[in-house]
Amino acid sequence: MHIYKLSGRNVEVTDAMRDYVQEKLTRLDRYNDQITDARVTLTVRDVRDSGRRNRVEVQLNVPSGIIRAEEHHADMYAAIDKASDVLERQLRKFKTRYLKSRHEVTPQPEPGPAEADVNAGLDDVSEFTPEIVRMKRFDMRPMSPEDAVAQMEALGHDFYVFMHMQTNTCGVVYRRKDGHYGLIEPSVP
Repeated sequence: MHIYKLSGRNVEVTDAMRDYVQEKLTRLDRYNDQITDARVTLTVRDVRDSGRRNRVEVQLNVPSGIIRAEEHHADMYAAIDKASDVLERQLRKFKTRYLKSRHEVTPQPEPGPAEADVNAGLDDVSEFTPEIVRMKRFDMRPMSPEDAVAQMEALGHDFYVFMHMQTNTCGVVYRRKDGHYGLIEPSVP
């Protein structure tokens, strides 16, 4: 692990914590030696459920995207262990897919229509007014739809927004209910 940033929220990051995080991150190098940097945030929260009191968020930056894990536990060191295990699985899966994709040519997925039930939840509109409660900003690296699917899987998400490397337009890949993937792209006039 070359560079990593460790920060704490509502917790003083001790040398023992710093050493433990460094040890766990260094072990991940065997799965992907191209990890460029990592951000680790340790948070102690005042919540009723003691099992969710300590939160560890880790984001690893690799040349072809990011790998992310967020874990909770009553013990901070156990939360670090859980996050490390999740990252290890994701890196192993990511590396396997990357190597497999380099050895075989995969056809581009057929773009499917966005499938959303627009009428779901309209009965309770008068009681609940949805609002934006969280915003995220991220760098959009140009990539192919196949790379975007790999990133989506590595992050454990159901969709992924990306910049298409050939058309230089924004696209979205998503997991369909039938287990396949869908691609949403703007029509270019």
